Amino acid sequence: MSVSWLDAAILGLLQGLTEFLPISSSAHLRIAGEFLPSGADPGAAFTAITQIGTEAAVLVYFWSDIRRIALAWLRQNLARATDYNRDDARMGWLIILGSVPIVVLGLLFKDQIEYSLRNLYITATALIVFGIILGIADHFGSKYRTLDRLTWKHGILYGFAQAMALIPGVSRSGGTISAGLLMGYTREAAARYSFLLAVPAVFGSGFYQLFKSIGRENPVGWLETGLATVIAFVVGYVVIVFFLKLVSTKNYFPFVWYRIGLGLLIIVLLQTGQIAAL
Repeated sequence: MSVSWLDAAILGLLQGLTEFLPISSSAHLRIAGEFLPSGADPGAAFTAITQIGTEAAVLVYFWSDIRRIALAWLRQNLARATDYNRDDARMGWLIILGSVPIVVLGLLFKDQIEYSLRNLYITATALIVFGIILGIADHFGSKYRTLDRLTWKHGILYGFAQAMALIPGVSRSGGTISAGLLMGYTREAAARYSFLLAVPAVFGSGFYQLFKSIGRENPVGWLETGLATVIAFVVGYVVIVFFLKLVSTKNYFPFVWYRIGLGLLIIVLLQTGQIAAL
């Protein structure tokens, strides 16, 4: 059954609300599909495409940072200039390096990502396990490093943490933020780098799924997907502003308990036959 305009709008709203919070947007879209009037799983392609909307919000919010980093990297590597900001050029390389794991693993396991890994038992388990990891990282992390102290080794570890988000329920921001906290970065530094690191990966995945979906039958139509993407952009921008202010003063434990509660609820619903695993 195809997804209606109302369903698409709800899914776009949900994508915008959850993409940047450490609670897994892909898990929420997967779960929401079970309860919408259409009863359809929106699919991995819809999830990836609507993430273009939320990443566009990242581009707008962090435009000055992204532009500065990109120009410094281009001046260093293409123009061979000497008057570039070395810290910004280095950050460009770190973002590229950190993007490699999710690209490689995404291509290697693309079939599993689109089908078997969307099993709700896996989603529920990931929500709970990585929620606990987030809580441990937030409680025990030393939180003294800022982004100007980001090392090459940490850039690679951030990248592998982001790649874990290929599993619905892990959360791209949750995985990278947890890794950052465990490596000693402040909450705000971990969150900011999580947003910057996601830009090439999410745009790459989104446009890959977009072109791959052309000419194929999808559970969500193109116009409905477009509506969801626009809504995700607007809501996502608001969430970025809220989230960065929140993490500068508060801890992540409300998200930890939310993840654990949602994961347990999904297991109960699966065990009682209210929803199907696939």
